Amino acid sequence: MNKSIDKDSLERLVPDYADANDTLGQETLILHLERYKFATRFLPQGEGLDIACGVGYGTKLMIEKCGSRVTKITGVDLSKEAIDYAKERYKDPKIDFVVADASQYNHRGKKVDFLVSLETIEHIPEPQDLVKHFKSLLKPNGVLVASVPVTPSVDGNPYHVNDFTVKSFKKMFTDIGFTEIDYFPQDQPFNPFKVISKKDGRARDIRSNLPKYYLQNPYALYKRVASTLVDGFKNKYLTVAWRLKK
Repeated sequence: MNKSIDKDSLERLVPDYADANDTLGQETLILHLERYKFATRFLPQGEGLDIACGVGYGTKLMIEKCGSRVTKITGVDLSKEAIDYAKERYKDPKIDFVVADASQYNHRGKKVDFLVSLETIEHIPEPQDLVKHFKSLLKPNGVLVASVPVTPSVDGNPYHVNDFTVKSFKKMFTDIGFTEIDYFPQDQPFNPFKVISKKDGRARDIRSNLPKYYLQNPYALYKRVASTLVDGFKNKYLTVAWRLKK
């Protein structure tokens, strides 16, 4: 098995290496698996994409859950290490794994019946452009399932470049011709002292020197305080299934 994968990264979940004592990692894995299970409820007959598939466990889950309804899924990720791991650990005749940039991926010039991309859009400087690209990959009436955090995350997670609310996330899709099918909210309570102390393995990557960051980015502090007053110490996520209008 490929040992070059960083199992403790905030941005990489590897179920085989999950530490039972890493509460944050275990909770995050459960959240991801629940999102993929939600997605399988809406995938139509045919072929699809799992964009930013990571090490491939979700791609495999969708194939297993959907049975003959899904003929092929191509898992796409920018990380060669993740794709190499996926090819070895989650190989399946109905799955292809490809190293590619989500914003530039062209599926051999073909359009697909569905596209799943979970916890991806918050990483992209111009998220509207990525959503438009996803649209270009779908057939008319195709299904897209996507998720993002809907409480602030940029302050704590240095890999994130955009914060979303429920309203701002949904608007990106409805503005370009998607119709909402269903949605799936998730909450993840956290202990702020445990996070700041970085005792869990995945907490290692949380942004260092937050006071300095907030001093340089006062609006980020405002958003964090407002979110805490409304939701307490809780991260909130939203997964939405969309259909592209004909």
